[in-house]
Amino acid sequence: MTAMRAAGRVPEQPGQPERSGQPEQSGQSGQSGQSGQSGSGQADAAARGEHTHGGPDGGPGGGALDGQDDAVPDIPARHLGVPPPRKPMQRTSVRGQVLDALRAALVGGELAPGEVYSAPALGERFGVSATPVREAMQQLALEGAVEVVPNRGFRVTRRGARELGELAEVRALIEVPVMLRLARSVPAEAWARLRPLAEATVAAAACADLARYAEADRAFHGALLGLSGNQQLVQVADDLHRRSQWPLVSGPVAGRRADLVADAAEHIALLDALVARDLPVVQSLVREHFTGGDV
Repeated sequence: MTAMRAAGRVPEQPGQPERSGQPEQSGQSGQSGQSGQSGSGQADAAARGEHTHGGPDGGPGGGALDGQDDAVPDIPARHLGVPPPRKPMQRTSVRGQVLDALRAALVGGELAPGEVYSAPALGERFGVSATPVREAMQQLALEGAVEVVPNRGFRVTRRGARELGELAEVRALIEVPVMLRLARSVPAEAWARLRPLAEATVAAAACADLARYAEADRAFHGALLGLSGNQQLVQVADDLHRRSQWPLVSGPVAGRRADLVADAAEHIALLDALVARDLPVVQSLVREHFTGGDV
């Protein structure tokens, strides 16, 4: 949003009043002269932003705090019972919703790799202004899903087989050793509690819902690694996982569904092996899950 500047003249020198260019007139002799000088002094002080006190008749010298005003500090609003201003939440909420919608559109193939999309056009599509779309797209650019095209918008990144293979290799280097270590130490009941997450991937795969499967798959893998207690590991692995989902899978719908169903079935088999503490099967499934093109 554009900040608005308040209208009004600003003195040429901070702390000094503006001069009209006319010579000052000397005051009259006697009491009237003193009053004129006092009034002129108060006017100059007011122009400099100083606070002055007047007496009962408007003259100088009134008030118990006269002469001590500079020593009185400003009282914070919180001490006066005034609630602090609320932080704006609406933009953050809209940005998050747009980000989720864009991720779903990317995974689902609604935003095609190589195509350029403008923030105003996407904002019109989602019924919002261009600002939260730009903010969401900047986040997607950090994740590697899109790239900024100056004066045009954002281009959806093309991911080749080599790049997806490299991402899978890095994920395997991180996750396989951790999973094998957890398989030896985590009790069976802890693995059993993750079964609903594995079943959610099966349900999403059955209806070939790409966006839903992407979220369920990441939730399952995140919960597995979360048992390590290493949140840095979970965040790094989740970032790599998300990057490998652009695009999720390609080809005809029937082929996509078959790939998802096979991947989800490995989740169930892995949990069964972890509960049984069948380490050779765990090692085989985890390695195959990545080298076999896990999403």
